[in-house]
Amino acid sequence: MNRFLARYANVMDGISVFIGQGCSMLLFACIAVSAFEVVMRYGFDSPTVWSTELAMTLCASAWVLSVGYVVERNRHISITMIQMLVSPKVWRLLRLIQMLIAVGAIFILTLALWDPAIKALQRMETSGTALNSIQPTYLKVLLVVGCILYLFQLAANVIRWVHNTEGASADGH
Repeated sequence: MNRFLARYANVMDGISVFIGQGCSMLLFACIAVSAFEVVMRYGFDSPTVWSTELAMTLCASAWVLSVGYVVERNRHISITMIQMLVSPKVWRLLRLIQMLIAVGAIFILTLALWDPAIKALQRMETSGTALNSIQPTYLKVLLVVGCILYLFQLAANVIRWVHNTEGASADGH
């Protein structure tokens, strides 16, 4: 069982890193779309009807999907002053408490987002803008996907905590 859990943690770390690094391409695409809009608007006095909505969708996608990467790297917001004030043993226990609270909070958030995402899929909500894209539907579903990725990565981190191998992910950091 321990081998299976360790394998799960390694695979999940790899998935989180792959998705997180892939999200950097979404941010570059957002920059390109925004630059294109600036050129079109101020250079040719011909603004687009789609660039703002696309840029927001690209940034939101990168933000939501990269959460597993951030958690895998332990780069989320934390209060490092507490780490300096307590012993390593106490800090390790506080890390577990933090992860368990996060699991509970993200699980509840996932449950809360599930029905709106399903309803949005059933009636295919659109933005109501000139482009009238399916951005609301896409983002509601994407939030659920992001929460699930977050939960899976938290599970991998808890496994590493139990096996006392935190910080020993698939890439060796």
